[in-house]
Formats: sequence, structure tokens, C-alpha cells
Amino acid sequence: MLLRQRKGQSTLEYALLIAAVVAGLLVMQMYVKRGMSGRVKSASDELGEQYDPTAFSANYTTVSHSKRNETLSSGKTTSKLTDEEYTRRNGTESVSSWSANASIYDNL
Repeated sequence: MLLRQRKGQSTLEYALLIAAVVAGLLVMQMYVKRGMSGRVKSASDELGEQYDPTAFSANYTTVSHSKRNETLSSGKTTSKLTDEEYTRRNGTESVSSWSANASIYDNL
């Protein structure tokens, strides 16, 4: 009978030890998350300026050209390219500096 009590005591000790380890991991989870998010933020800050849609502007003119011959026979349409097909795009892109648009983010 004394052996059964000792065996039960050992099982209870292991269960308490496992519960303490699990509780410790659950408590540490918050600190690990904060540490990882801090590292991600630090890495993104080191990359420099990020894309700002308010600082980007583009002005393009697009010209497309194609020449096709389409025929309809027996309810079936056939399309044949008869000349070279091309698309041209001319224009400009610009990205203004971050400081020029910094006032947009002051009120957020």
C-alpha cells in the first residue's frame, strides 16, 4: 500500500512539473511575440522608405495598334492578324520626397 502511494505521488509530481512548464511557456508567449514584432519593425525600419501611394504620380499615353481580318461563315467567326500588333507607352513617373507628404500622416 505504501508503494501505491509513492507511485501516485510521483505521478502527481510529474503532472505538477508539466503544468508548471506549460504555464511558464504561456506566460513567456507574450514576451516572445513582443520581441519578434520588435525585430520585424527594426528590420523594416532599416529598409528605408516604404511605398507611399500619395507620393507617386504618373502620366502616360498608351497607343495600341492591330489590324485583323474577321470572317463569319457557317456561324463561326475566324479572326486573322494581318499586320504587326504593338503597344507603345510614353510618359513620366515621379515619386515626391517623403517629407513633402509627411503632413498627411500627422493627423492619424
